[in-house]
Amino acid sequence: MKPREFWSLFTPSLVVMVGLLVVPLVRTVQWSLESVRYGTPGTFVGLANFATALTDPRFGRAVLFTVAITVLATVLLLVFGYLTAIGVNRLTTSRPIVLGIMLVSYVLPNLVGAVAYSWLFDDNFGGLVNRFVEALGGSPVLWFTDQVPNALLVTSNTVWHMLPFAMLIVLAALQSVPTELREAATLDGASSLQTHVHVIIPTIRGVLGFVTLISIMDVLRTFDSLIPLSPQAAAIGNESIMMYVYSVAFANGAQDLGLGSAVNVLTIGLILVMLVPFIRGIFREAKVAR
Repeated sequence: MKPREFWSLFTPSLVVMVGLLVVPLVRTVQWSLESVRYGTPGTFVGLANFATALTDPRFGRAVLFTVAITVLATVLLLVFGYLTAIGVNRLTTSRPIVLGIMLVSYVLPNLVGAVAYSWLFDDNFGGLVNRFVEALGGSPVLWFTDQVPNALLVTSNTVWHMLPFAMLIVLAALQSVPTELREAATLDGASSLQTHVHVIIPTIRGVLGFVTLISIMDVLRTFDSLIPLSPQAAAIGNESIMMYVYSVAFANGAQDLGLGSAVNVLTIGLILVMLVPFIRGIFREAKVAR
């Protein structure tokens, strides 16, 4: 391809990326160092917004909650995504039907899916989960007002929503594992579990790292699902970082764009810290592949 053709095709994408990614990022960093209200120019305040965020107990609780559900949901997505992919990979004629049913939770808008999911736990809509708990001799659980049950509710909804994505990626990776490797492991006397642990998982380690990356980035940005799943999020300590940003910068007349921008910058740093080990692993896999 000639340089002129390359730039003629690449320039529109570059312009869109700069407009939608670079410019907002630069403006966010700029606002994080200013006291900004809607319709007024910002006043430089240095690191005051960062100090306010880092000394706010509410922000600390939001970080702990977000990191906790991110770690738990990512682990569950990897485990159940892998196990589900194994089961689907063994299907033949029924595979398209099963995949179609499973993808429903992923293609639904997150807010719509969260509302529907909440009905399983809400006694006003039957509360099937609590009815099952009572049938086992237990007491109804306060899923929406108790911190730990509510955190489990949010985590389970996240796994339910993102599991089809994780399963599809892992399924594609499983189908790319050479049959010769499986046969060699069987001939060497390896059990099914040993084959998965010592042969298949190391072979698709890069794909599992990719699933981990996407899962961490998605769960750290949890926001809209908390509206139906955790209506008392701030009161019970289950507020996510993004919901904290919304509350200080937009909700109920709040206009502290500087503080909201500072929290966004801190969130970007948190995402990078959590992703560094997996990014290094992916680059290491790419070098080995060469």
